[in-house]
Amino acid sequence: MSNTDSSAAFDLRDFRRALGQFPTGVTIITTKDENGGPIGVTASSFNSVSISPALVLWSVDKGAFSASIMENAEYFSVNVLSKSQIDMSNRFAGRGEDKFAGVDYSECPNGSPLFKGCAAQFECKTWNVYQGGDHLIIVGEVLDYRHDESKSPLVFACGSYAVSMPHQSSVASDTSKVKGDGLLDDYMLYLLRAAYTKCSAQLYPELMAKHGIAPEEWRALTLLGDIGEAGSEYLARMIGQPSDVFKATIERMQNKGYVIPLAEGEIKLTEHGYAMAKRLFEIAKSQEEVMLADLSEPQRRDLKQGLKHVADAGAHQ
Repeated sequence: MSNTDSSAAFDLRDFRRALGQFPTGVTIITTKDENGGPIGVTASSFNSVSISPALVLWSVDKGAFSASIMENAEYFSVNVLSKSQIDMSNRFAGRGEDKFAGVDYSECPNGSPLFKGCAAQFECKTWNVYQGGDHLIIVGEVLDYRHDESKSPLVFACGSYAVSMPHQSSVASDTSKVKGDGLLDDYMLYLLRAAYTKCSAQLYPELMAKHGIAPEEWRALTLLGDIGEAGSEYLARMIGQPSDVFKATIERMQNKGYVIPLAEGEIKLTEHGYAMAKRLFEIAKSQEEVMLADLSEPQRRDLKQGLKHVADAGAHQ
């Protein structure tokens, strides 16, 4: 059986989810069309090819509006998005709109748009274009680049947006050896990181093992459990998924009987879905109970109120 024949036998959505287990960054590839108009498309297929010469690649769906433009462009730029640029990613992943309307950008010497606030940028000359099944593989020679290490890159993993963080095995979650009068013992970010590492180690694996619930489904169910129904665009933004990927999440949840679609893109939780949301939340709360067992009720209340205050203050900055 040829590679083409074997891939045709796959469940394509499941195959996409399997590929999603490999985390990537998120980029917006930009160039100019034949009339000098700006073109941009969100892509997570960006990768390095060679250090010397400096070559990078990305791939574009042959069915995309920009495919022929990208294939024939002499130059292009790669904008590696930072964690604060989810809205930019969603905007340039869409179709049928003026993506650059109201967007502040500059142009590099090759004419390709560059956006502010990116984690890194690469200005490229097209080196070669290869056929890759239903995609075109575009290799570029890097002519110039820049990066800002103060910006954390936006990550795409398991169908959701994420941010890069040190692995729990490389960040000690045991604070017992930290001096009581030391700097770290009185530093909120360090303590939050240690607490998060400890609390999150079992929840998602348990939800998947017991109920076959993926993290994005858990987030959607618990959110809908509070509000009953909501627009798909709002839900996608709240659980950290691109709109097109969230459609597949909703379809899976609909097939399981957890949600039903309403008019104008609204999603409503079913009775079965509400029961599942309550069951999942009970698991989460039981784990929380273990973690907070040594705290009194007033201490727990003060802890949660303090965290809410910090979160609310950060949201308005």
